[in-house]
Amino acid sequence: MTGKLSATLAALALTAGLGLAGGPPASAAYCGITWGSLAKAAYTPTYSGSITNVRSGQHPCFDRLVIDVNGRVSGYTVRYVDNYNPYGSPHSIPLRGGARLSVTVNAPAYNYAGSATYMPANSRELVNVAGYSTFRQVVKAGSFEGYTDFGIGVRGRLPVRVFVVPGPGNGSRVVVDVAHSW
Repeated sequence: MTGKLSATLAALALTAGLGLAGGPPASAAYCGITWGSLAKAAYTPTYSGSITNVRSGQHPCFDRLVIDVNGRVSGYTVRYVDNYNPYGSPHSIPLRGGARLSVTVNAPAYNYAGSATYMPANSRELVNVAGYSTFRQVVKAGSFEGYTDFGIGVRGRLPVRVFVVPGPGNGSRVVVDVAHSW
């Protein structure tokens, strides 16, 4: 009997190690991510710098979009939408993917003189996201009255987090992370 019990316990340990005995406990989060998919917003009543660049990156647990600003960021709003309609426009912009994120940064893409500080070569493909786990497309919709709108087409409605990182120098960065899974 002891040999049979040992063999059964060994088989259970092996299947658990291979992930065949089920997923992680309900309390465990994917990669420790507990962000959720509700809207994220922040506002600071300060003068904002101008947007100078947009870039992206892949991480083991999420895809990341970084929006560079040459000064402080006075806020942002990021939320999932059914149709991506940039600020002030009645027309929707189609985005690849099963879900759409609307990203508004409280910073213009132009300076005091009205000259552009960020002019992408292709506003419908800001960054190359081919091969990304979550991102399907990133677009710049426009910059109007001190706000700049971006749309992110994602694979599905997945957890998202947003934060501002100071630097380099007097600049700052708005970071949008979208998890690969729940």
